[in-house]
Amino acid sequence: MKFKASQIAEILNGTVEGDPETEVDKLAKIEEGTRGSLTFLSNPKYTSYIYSTNASIVIVKDTFKIEEKINTTLIRVKDPYKAFSTLLEYYNQVKLNKSGIEEPNFINESATLGENLYLGAFTYIGKNVKIGNDVKIYPNCYIGDNVAIGDNTVVFAGVKVYSETTIGKDCVLHGGAVIGADGFGFSPGDSGEYSKVPQIGNVILEDMVDIGAGTTIDRATLGSTIIRKGVKIDNQVQIAHNVEIGEHTAIAAQTGIAGSTKIGKNCLIGGQVGIAGHLTIGNNVKIQAQSGIGRNIPDGEAIQGSPSFGYNDFNKSYVHFKNLPRIVDRLNQLEKKQHNG
Repeated sequence: MKFKASQIAEILNGTVEGDPETEVDKLAKIEEGTRGSLTFLSNPKYTSYIYSTNASIVIVKDTFKIEEKINTTLIRVKDPYKAFSTLLEYYNQVKLNKSGIEEPNFINESATLGENLYLGAFTYIGKNVKIGNDVKIYPNCYIGDNVAIGDNTVVFAGVKVYSETTIGKDCVLHGGAVIGADGFGFSPGDSGEYSKVPQIGNVILEDMVDIGAGTTIDRATLGSTIIRKGVKIDNQVQIAHNVEIGEHTAIAAQTGIAGSTKIGKNCLIGGQVGIAGHLTIGNNVKIQAQSGIGRNIPDGEAIQGSPSFGYNDFNKSYVHFKNLPRIVDRLNQLEKKQHNG
């Protein structure tokens, strides 16, 4: 699909400088731009590329000053990076704008389907499922009994949503995610065997939640595992039973959160973080990658290490960690001097 510079400027509330009829049909990095492509300039260190790029249209800041001859049409906006992100989102919406029900699939007769539904082939819709308007469910998905999915939510291929799960509006579930599998509940017996503890709760995803590919969120033993509004979860994250994650918290890949831990609002959790069970993590907490959390964390803390401790303390201590071999050598030399009198 082709777009003219004038159309793009209208979407972005920008101003065209050059030919408003210039057309593009693809996106590119500024250093890799070719004819027919659209790119942007945000980082000043890439400024030189605007004079050599072959991109047909470049989005620039409204205060950008041209110092050499350019061969491209400009669209001036307040924030080029944000504007390009808006276009990426718009492009995705156009590219993924599917509708209709493909065959074969299974839809239980008790299910309620909203308007403008896209349902990919080989998808299973269970009993009493409620699906809102403008929902897209890609092929090979499983939607279990009594699941509710809100308006404008996208469920990509291969997602498994177990029974009783509630998913809000404007959510995105990427391929291979499993929502609502049993929590890891087993009771040890006298002879060392384990007995299964039934997991009869559910999972609740509130509005505007993003779930990465291969991420697993377990149902509660009792009650609900709750992912609050606006939470963003990366690929291959494990969230155990009865965990609660506060609004607008972001969690990077390969993090594991054990059962019944409560995480506050607006937290940033790096990759490969391990969080033990039954803890409370406050609001606005920042946890650096590969940290191990075994204690409660108050509001506003920055944490690093395994076992973790204060971020600033960790950085100070790390200087000494690196110098330990030299410190040990000096101690050995001092001991030799004392010994030799």
